[in-house]
Amino acid sequence: MGDKSLRSEDVIQKFRETRALLEGHFVLTSGLHSTIYLQCALVLQHPREAENLGRSIAEHFQAENIQTVAAPAIGGLIIGHEVARALGARFIWTERENGKMVLRRGFSVSPGERVLVVEDVVTTGGSTRETVAALEANGANVVAAASIIDRSSGKAHVGVPRIALATLDVLSVDPAVCEACKRGEPAIKPGSRKRQEAGGRSRRQDKNQRPKTKDQDN
Repeated sequence: MGDKSLRSEDVIQKFRETRALLEGHFVLTSGLHSTIYLQCALVLQHPREAENLGRSIAEHFQAENIQTVAAPAIGGLIIGHEVARALGARFIWTERENGKMVLRRGFSVSPGERVLVVEDVVTTGGSTRETVAALEANGANVVAAASIIDRSSGKAHVGVPRIALATLDVLSVDPAVCEACKRGEPAIKPGSRKRQEAGGRSRRQDKNQRPKTKDQDN
């Protein structure tokens, strides 16, 4: 068995240990630019770590009678499944079709079905909001949302109560006002080999350059 409960600092340490906390000039899924990128796949590739993180999220909802856990593909799939397993709930996911988050693959929800939406990282909350909207449009009662990391510093609103195991105080900016872009530094989108501009490299997070962390976002 793994840790019963993970503290915010424990979660960030797991990301450091698995080299999932990167420093450089990155393009986030939201399109914003940041000096910090969280490559959750490098943590979640380890089943024991994924199980521990999923159990820690599930502990927040043991009394909520969650019937189904839903996650936006692709980032939320592994952690969503682990949360569902810890809660003894069903697991489904949404994915984009013509630019819109929808339920596919025969997935459906019943009117009033109590659903928890789980994501790996929340930045603007866009994917979570769209998933909540897709579920509610099909009659579900979305009780809450959760993520491993909240890098919005608590500012993202998704339309339902939300928790995160750890909250990072990391600046994410529009490319138009990105200082690294003004210096001509290339912006890299992790998970692909594409760069916004030619040249340059990303750097691993140095132990002495740590983003600020906050306690669990309840």
